[in-house]
Amino acid sequence: MLAAMRMGIAALMLVPTWRSFHPGQLQGRSLLYSMVAGVCLAIHFASWITSLSYTSIAASTTLVTTNPIWVALLSWWIWRERPTWLTSLGIGVAIAGSGVIGLSDLGGASPGQHPLLGNALALIGSWAVSAYFLLSREAQRHGVSTQHHVAITYSLAALVLIPMPWFVHTSYLGYAPKVYVYISLMALFPQLIGHTSLNWAVRWISPTLVTLVILAEPVGAGLLGVVVFQEYPGPMVLFGAMILLSGVAIAAIGNQDRPSMPSSP
Repeated sequence: MLAAMRMGIAALMLVPTWRSFHPGQLQGRSLLYSMVAGVCLAIHFASWITSLSYTSIAASTTLVTTNPIWVALLSWWIWRERPTWLTSLGIGVAIAGSGVIGLSDLGGASPGQHPLLGNALALIGSWAVSAYFLLSREAQRHGVSTQHHVAITYSLAALVLIPMPWFVHTSYLGYAPKVYVYISLMALFPQLIGHTSLNWAVRWISPTLVTLVILAEPVGAGLLGVVVFQEYPGPMVLFGAMILLSGVAIAAIGNQDRPSMPSSP
């Protein structure tokens, strides 16, 4: 419900941009990239937000922000951009950190209801958003503007997400008014301003470096989890998070000297 309303409200806020939209601005490939990116964004939010019901905030946000690793691996697989030795080292360190988080959950250190499931959902969310950023770069490099790209992706993501609450017997109605205010603020600030800014950035900067900015999220989210929900992650989760984030940072630094991929024709 949260993901569907967040994307639906963000898509409605972008309705005015459709007035300047001309079908001739989109080539077939750019439209396809934007549409598939929208599906990936829907998968990201559906899996990640669901993960928060099963594992700790610290573990979920740490795992979902491993984007630089998956972006580097996808670039290697799709475009044959072999990672540097430093990037490979960072990937190995990050995998070790995620293993520590997983082992801590086996020992019951996580405050979540089903931490292994939650961690797996967070990883799926990270994979999906990594594909989303790469597809967003390709869509814009094939001629679509940032505003039209996000209008397409947010709208399609909303269409995918809106029916999902009914499948899990969740209603859009019956919540306190402040819940809808918070969701609207999520649509305005993190989505419309935050995600749109990242979409603009990946057009000009390596997606791996852009996703490095997201590494601040686990720190802020973990602190908010303590202050708002009194959710204290276990020492093994914190230790694993430190290792994982260090690995992601090493991987991103190792990738920053790589020249940007030229624009597609």
